[in-house]
Amino acid sequence: MAISGGTYVIVQHAAYLHDQGYDVTLAVQEPFTAQTLAWHDRTSRLRCVPIDAAKSEMFDLVIATWWKTALELSYFNAPRHAYFVQSIESRFYPVTEVPLRALVDATYQFPVAYVTEATWIRDQLATCYGHEVALVRNGIRKDVYRTTGPTMAPRDPNRQPRVLVEGHFGVSFKNTALGVRLAREASAKDIWVLTGTPIKWIPGMSRVFSRVPMNVTPEIYRSCDILVKLSTVEGMFGPPLEIFHCGGTAIVFDVTGHDEYIVDGQNACVVRRGDMDGVVTTLRGLLNDRTELARLQAGALQTADVWASWDESSAAFRDWVETALAGPTVDRAVLAELSDKAFAEYARDEQLRLANAPRMPRHRLSALAARFPPSLLRSLKQLEAASEVLFGPREVR
Repeated sequence: MAISGGTYVIVQHAAYLHDQGYDVTLAVQEPFTAQTLAWHDRTSRLRCVPIDAAKSEMFDLVIATWWKTALELSYFNAPRHAYFVQSIESRFYPVTEVPLRALVDATYQFPVAYVTEATWIRDQLATCYGHEVALVRNGIRKDVYRTTGPTMAPRDPNRQPRVLVEGHFGVSFKNTALGVRLAREASAKDIWVLTGTPIKWIPGMSRVFSRVPMNVTPEIYRSCDILVKLSTVEGMFGPPLEIFHCGGTAIVFDVTGHDEYIVDGQNACVVRRGDMDGVVTTLRGLLNDRTELARLQAGALQTADVWASWDESSAAFRDWVETALAGPTVDRAVLAELSDKAFAEYARDEQLRLANAPRMPRHRLSALAARFPPSLLRSLKQLEAASEVLFGPREVR
């Protein structure tokens, strides 16, 4: 339940279903507290329980929301199961970790009802796995993300435009540190950072905002002119759409899902993945051409004006839920068999991989780091983020 774009989407749909009279439970894999939940203004109305506790209950429909929860589906006592796929999540891991990526992809073979948020995911699940997948694009909180309202610091048309870099540090495909470095290369004088990583400072940044509540993020967006978001793996990412609603524009790579609402040269700038010089040149051009910047910002507002609200999006999600509830039942024994087979193949292949290249993979390092005291973990995250900015490679991951 920690801050992330994927969790944000889940909470929005779950809160809408709750408000519509559905009995909704969020079965959470990792420990959480009231503070963990407080970043989103609608978690307080939701029933959140540890995943093992939920396994002892009865449900009409159980929806997996990422690959690790998909592997838990067979343990839930329900006649129907489903899978909300927000990305092809094997892409989150390095190509060298072949067994882990295969384990993730194995979850897309499950014979359950499917829904996704992006056209490219729907097409891949259909082409590679033969699934009929419902498409429900993410909405936007029109009550939160808007051009009017408080700011952290007003935009100043007499000064160079302000740049915002958004994303987690320490997550290779987010390329947040790279965004910071390229913004500095473009001679941006006022760079802000918005991140879910627990840090307080980044070298050379004017301001750093870490783990801020959802309803505070518009104050940051309304203060900035240009968002630099250079992730290379996405489902349908939200930050560019959010700053569109707050009067800004964005520079992004041609990442999967960007074309759900971004049109190069119309409402934002799209740079070929890995073209660092292209990012620098594009950003420098916007910093020095207020007329072009204003044109893109106007196009972004036009996109925002016609984009669906969360209520509209979640109403479509509710319709999919009703379809799933009326659909065929799922044999839990089949899900268990597929999960066991996937785990067995992963264990076998991972042992062979480690025998040939004995290194501790990043996902295991992350699990080890999670055992550190919070104060030490924050210090390590701070050091990691600063090191990425100062010494990280000038290349995409």
